Amino acid sequence: MRLAVLASGSGTILDAICTAGIPVVVVVVDRPCGAQEVAARHGVPCELLERRSFGKDFDRDGYTAELVGVLTGWDVDLVAMAGFGTILGKAMFDAFPGHILNTHPALLPAFPGWHGVEDALAYGVKVTGCTVHVATEEVDAGPILAQEAVTVEPDDTVESLHERIKAVERRIYIRTISEILERGSVQ
Repeated sequence: MRLAVLASGSGTILDAICTAGIPVVVVVVDRPCGAQEVAARHGVPCELLERRSFGKDFDRDGYTAELVGVLTGWDVDLVAMAGFGTILGKAMFDAFPGHILNTHPALLPAFPGWHGVEDALAYGVKVTGCTVHVATEEVDAGPILAQEAVTVEPDDTVESLHERIKAVERRIYIRTISEILERGSVQ
């Protein structure tokens, strides 16, 4: 299976994937970001498919079609989202059905969406965690592939809790991707 990684941020998940020796054929970023430097450091080709709008005029379907074109051009058949900030349109899930992976900083189905850590703290849970799942058109609703719990400490802040979740995220995401590549299929 040929793996692509989609990233938008500092590239810590991408770095963990590459450091683990998982072969990545291409990284695609939606904005200039640290993940570009991480890809370069690991010798992985990186394409910037810049998102031109963050407002209501954003052409999600047009952007998604461009991204699908980039990925099919690299003959990709497995996609790992690594902090990718753009919600993609239906064409992505049609092009790679069941072959898009993502992580979430909570134990789905609890606390879906962009603020999982904040929401868990606000709700007062004693345990949260990380989920690796198959991404679907409905955000954070796809089949769960792996989860691991993280205890919420009494003095946790969003930042301290999120750092502990990120450590778990990198470990279980790498393990899940490796298992998929060994099997040659997602499930």
